[in-house]
Amino acid sequence: MMSTALRVLLVEDSEDDAMLLVRELKKAEYSPKVLRVESRDCMTSALKDQQWDVVVTDHNIPGFSSEEAIEIVQEITPDLPVIIVSGSIGEDIAVAAMKMGAHDYIMKDNLKRLVPAIQRELREAELRRSHRIAEATIHHLAYHDHLTGLVNRNEFDRHLKEALASAKSENVTHVLLYLDLDQFKVINDTCGHQAGDELLSQLAIVLRKRIRGNDTLARLGGDEFGLLLGNCPLDQAKSIAEEIREAISDFRFVWRDKSFGIGVSIGMAVISKTTQCADEVLSAADIACYAAKDLGRDRVHLYTDDDADLKRRHTEMQWVSRIKDALEENRFILHRQKMQSLRRNDGTVPHSEFLVRMLDDDGTIIMPGAFIPAAERYGIMTHLDRWVVEAVIKHLAHQAIQKGVHFINLSGASLNDQGFSSFIKQQISQHNISPDLLCFEITETAAIANLSKAVDFIDEIRSLGCQFALDDFGAGLSSFSYLKTLPVDYLKIDGAFVRDLDKDPMDYAIVQAINEIGHVAGLHTIAEFVENDAALNSLKEIGVDLAQGYGIEHPQSLDSSPSSAAL
Repeated sequence: MMSTALRVLLVEDSEDDAMLLVRELKKAEYSPKVLRVESRDCMTSALKDQQWDVVVTDHNIPGFSSEEAIEIVQEITPDLPVIIVSGSIGEDIAVAAMKMGAHDYIMKDNLKRLVPAIQRELREAELRRSHRIAEATIHHLAYHDHLTGLVNRNEFDRHLKEALASAKSENVTHVLLYLDLDQFKVINDTCGHQAGDELLSQLAIVLRKRIRGNDTLARLGGDEFGLLLGNCPLDQAKSIAEEIREAISDFRFVWRDKSFGIGVSIGMAVISKTTQCADEVLSAADIACYAAKDLGRDRVHLYTDDDADLKRRHTEMQWVSRIKDALEENRFILHRQKMQSLRRNDGTVPHSEFLVRMLDDDGTIIMPGAFIPAAERYGIMTHLDRWVVEAVIKHLAHQAIQKGVHFINLSGASLNDQGFSSFIKQQISQHNISPDLLCFEITETAAIANLSKAVDFIDEIRSLGCQFALDDFGAGLSSFSYLKTLPVDYLKIDGAFVRDLDKDPMDYAIVQAINEIGHVAGLHTIAEFVENDAALNSLKEIGVDLAQGYGIEHPQSLDSSPSSAAL
């Protein structure tokens, strides 16, 4: 049989007793490696220089006691078992030694207990080590991101609050960097989430090499990182930010047979004694990061209080929270605006457009111009579109409306939502309404921004039996050429040309041209922003099919309450 290796640090001044101990271990099929020490210094050096399985110590040798040996072990390797082997030791001393940390005591005239005690304590020591590792792992995960090993969001927030406190108490400056990868979604979509995870892990290593010892680097979520530069002048912070940007720009991510280059947009915000709270500085850095993206990506942008564009962004981000709250609390309402047919003796069905409004906490009606830009910029417009579609279909079903064409605006984001057409189909089926009651409309600009997707989406919606309209027509630079491609039923002429067409010959000519081309393409034409009888008469002369605007009717709330009739 092969013997088991055992590393024993023996605190013993008797060579004969050491030989007896070794012989006992060999009898039990151990192959002991024993180092005998007789002093504090020698024991300390041995524990620091080598790894040991067990410490066996005499109770009392000249100038050195078992109590001292136990103290040294607990200071250097607390999981290492300590067994006292002594020729004479009183029970009270033995109990005291056990309380200090000894794991067993054995009399030298009863060494047959030594091997079972060592075996037991080796098992116990392994359990203690495993438990300690598990606790350390749990503690690490509580404060670190499991994928990158960087500080997590909660721990980063704690460091940020400490930085704010020191900025106020010590009058020092810190700088927060908010990093958002520019091409991460491409890699995720192309190669899968496993590749995305690997990219984040590799970038964490790249970032660690560019930070100082007193900085805090965190993964805040997704492909976003935060870097807190402690006690750092702004000029130095800008240099660090540029070094990080260049390092990521130069980095090449290789996944199987593909190689990717990526970039990063970085927002900067200064933390000084005037900074109010952590949310304020995080929001400022986040806004600056969005600005960096809008300015072309792969750049650094500093937040300043007098930056008008950043102030607008800050306002929009505040709207995002209000919009989400309103969706959760069902604080959106519908208004409806009728359209007037301009054809003589026209027996066509009635037409109207549904419009959305938001209710503030106090019941005040908020117009879409205040919240739609924020919803579009920050990716929540599709959620709002779904609310409107469902609310309109429920209303039509509840009122048992069986005729008419009812227009619903959709955002460009919904064109790219793969599940949106299925959602419309499901709502029509669930509420059992006729699809030809619905006409969905998107702006010309949104349609031509991604023409192929727009065509596919429109085809799919029309295959359900619904109709489609092109809104704000004429705002684009090459409007007429797209009419051959886009399979729509209605053309809504941009109100900018309609509002003053009775006074401006150029506007009159443009509306006339759009109307003629629309009719040649077999489409119904609608003029928006009709505000007076003069404009209405001009549209009748031109031959436009339908008119919509305050000159026809102000949008009405569905409950026809007087307070909202003029909104």
